[in-house]
Amino acid sequence: MSPLLSVVGSLALWVGSALLVASVAIVGPRRLYALWNDLRDRLWEIRKPLAALVVVLIASAIGRSSLQTVSELFGLPLTWAIYALEGNFVAWVQATFGSPRLTMYFSAVYVYGYVFLLAFPFLAYLALPRTTTVKRLIVAYALNYAIGLVLYTIVLAHGPRNVMPEMVTSLLFTHNPEFMALTGEVNEPTNVFPSLHTSLSVTIGTFAVLTRREYPLWTPIAAWLATSVVIATMYLGIHWLTDVIGGTALALGAVYLSYRIVDEDGGREGENGVDSEE
Repeated sequence: MSPLLSVVGSLALWVGSALLVASVAIVGPRRLYALWNDLRDRLWEIRKPLAALVVVLIASAIGRSSLQTVSELFGLPLTWAIYALEGNFVAWVQATFGSPRLTMYFSAVYVYGYVFLLAFPFLAYLALPRTTTVKRLIVAYALNYAIGLVLYTIVLAHGPRNVMPEMVTSLLFTHNPEFMALTGEVNEPTNVFPSLHTSLSVTIGTFAVLTRREYPLWTPIAAWLATSVVIATMYLGIHWLTDVIGGTALALGAVYLSYRIVDEDGGREGENGVDSEE
């Protein structure tokens, strides 16, 4: 079996198991049963934002290498500026806190925890009686990817592990070399600003806080996982602190815009005779 298939299979097994447990414990059998009965109708209601997200993801997958070339030719080379701004902060993080146990934990969180963090809210919010929240989530995902892709094209910046390999170790790959097969399929070495791992994790954490009444148990879990992923991006030597700050700003902006877009669209539908979600 190829390294990529091995990692994908392991990812599907662990994340699938975590989704099953979390669905029963957090969403609950009653909401899951209602979701099963109304699944077709609910998917139809979210068809527009879901289609928009699919288009963005396909565009990202197809155009990533071409946009990487555009970035290398015309992008703003800002690696020097980032390094001048924060210096050896990431190297200090690794030197101060690095340990085999933390490396194992943050490697698992960066890959397995992150995928679970992305997948579970879609299921949880789709199980709510109204589809407003899941629409907002999907729009926020699409905005993160779309804006992130634009910024990756504009800003040409290498990660700390590429800039100072003598001080920053690629801990994710030294601990799990097989992960390189997976990350190589979805990342380019210069698409570090902003950190999409950070922006999407903070997006999910923000939604978890905003929906704490619906899913009180999910809020602390999401906050812990999101914070762990953010720290992992630096601990593993993948992103700068600047990338994390940029990703956090992108997340908060995406959440704000998702509320504006979905609520305005719901208002227009209400004027045309269709019940608004709110």
